[in-house]
Amino acid sequence: MRPIDDPARFNAAVAAFDAANSADPNRERDGRLAEPGALVYARRMSRMLARFAPDASEAVRLAVRCQHIRRWEIPRAEYPKTPEGYRAWRKRLMDFHAEIAGRILEAVGYEAEAVAHVQALVRKERIKHDPDAQLVEDVVDLVFLEHYLERFVAEHPEHDEAKLADILKKTWAKMSPRGREAALKLVKLPEKLKPVVLRAVGGVA
Repeated sequence: MRPIDDPARFNAAVAAFDAANSADPNRERDGRLAEPGALVYARRMSRMLARFAPDASEAVRLAVRCQHIRRWEIPRAEYPKTPEGYRAWRKRLMDFHAEIAGRILEAVGYEAEAVAHVQALVRKERIKHDPDAQLVEDVVDLVFLEHYLERFVAEHPEHDEAKLADILKKTWAKMSPRGREAALKLVKLPEKLKPVVLRAVGGVA
């Protein structure tokens, strides 16, 4: 794994991200313990990055750890259940996460340029153009497929296979070729949904 310039500063940032996410009232089981959902997500992101790209830059390692920081404070229900409402919610979330991450990074001593870079990654700016941004996107999608796809399907019984396939194809389109390969070989897809995923992305069920 690529060395960190200032390990104490990096660890202080991660600890502050985790402290912020520990306030999540929503609990999720990760192993035997039920813990704050946002904290579980952050740890899963870091673990996936270590599996998928252990040589990732410090900025990427920070960005994946704070990708959904304090996400529960801006619930989807506050926005209209329309495509426009969804996009507005997503935009507000990205700005919200970037703002919190920026304050924490500044507080532990990161320079303005480094803070701005992490914030851009949190906002997923320039995907397909910035390798770091694409890497963050790949990790987001891999974590979704391994840990949250099954829940998403359960929470949306109104989605038939055609609708789910459309969602999966859009996710696939955002991923790099390396990310797509990892989705089929690295992550553990939910067994009952694996055939659906393979059909949606052109594999063989």
